[in-house]
Amino acid sequence: MGDMTFKSYVVEEQEDQFEGSVKKKAIEDLPQNELLVKVHYSSLNYKDALSATGNKGVTKSYPHTPGIDAVGTVVHDFSGKFQEHEAVIVTSYDLGMNTPGGFGQYIRVPASWAVRLPDGMTMQEAMVFGTAGLTAGLALLKITEALRPEDGRIAVSGASGGVGSLSVAMLAKLGYSVAAVSSKEEEREFLLTLGACEFLPRKDFEKESSSPLLKGEFAGAVDTVGGAVLSTLIRSVKPMGTVVSCGNASSPKLELTVYPFILRGISLVGIDSQHCPMDTRETVWDRLAYQWKPDVFETLYNEITLDELGNAIDLMLEGKLKGRTVLNLEA
Repeated sequence: MGDMTFKSYVVEEQEDQFEGSVKKKAIEDLPQNELLVKVHYSSLNYKDALSATGNKGVTKSYPHTPGIDAVGTVVHDFSGKFQEHEAVIVTSYDLGMNTPGGFGQYIRVPASWAVRLPDGMTMQEAMVFGTAGLTAGLALLKITEALRPEDGRIAVSGASGGVGSLSVAMLAKLGYSVAAVSSKEEEREFLLTLGACEFLPRKDFEKESSSPLLKGEFAGAVDTVGGAVLSTLIRSVKPMGTVVSCGNASSPKLELTVYPFILRGISLVGIDSQHCPMDTRETVWDRLAYQWKPDVFETLYNEITLDELGNAIDLMLEGKLKGRTVLNLEA
């Protein structure tokens, strides 16, 4: 099988420029890992867009195939953990960063990176979730452990993005009142359709304020952007509230005092989906397949082919995508 070829989106470096195109690759070009998977679907994430444009903080060497998410069927597994034709999900770890990723029709990875596809989930649904869904699910674990729907509104920043939109839809499914925070006024109706009870302009959370505490408006928050927005959210949460941090698209810096923590008892919880323990991954994927699956699932994503991937990457970098973009490797 080593001489078998397959289609892959390959990013190449030429004179300090990075260009991606669909090329033929051979199975023997893949790393010598235990688990060979035929990929049926992948999804586009911001980290993939960075890898596709030469960000050396994500991908060190090129040519390279991005794609931090993949779902497909097992071709063979030398570890013995999975059976041939079994459906598996592979997300995070090093997939698509320095290991050829889900933008190719085959991947070869350590068996310890894979999770069995839950019975109540299709492959397409798995990639509507992907790393974004896993991250949102980990956030939901923290929110639901600490807060009940009757405790008050949950703010979600970056609400029109992948993690944000899934968080809005899943929190609403569980009965929480969700305030969607976004810089995209044009996505107001989209977010209300997902179940948000209100739309809040992001600019209102970026206003400079030297006050160590602001009016307590939210029971908790899921922040996907960081920076001034996260600082404002922490200072705007009611006593004993919980804020989950899972992104830094705006800034990795956090400027505030300790007062929200020592005067209101606020909990700030970080999410790391890349190295999340396998038992927690399995718990989250099972819940995504059943009780957390949004009722408005069809509105959450757009499906593309490999030939459309380059344009989708450009749109993501320009901030023109909403929700999730699913890549069909068989189309």
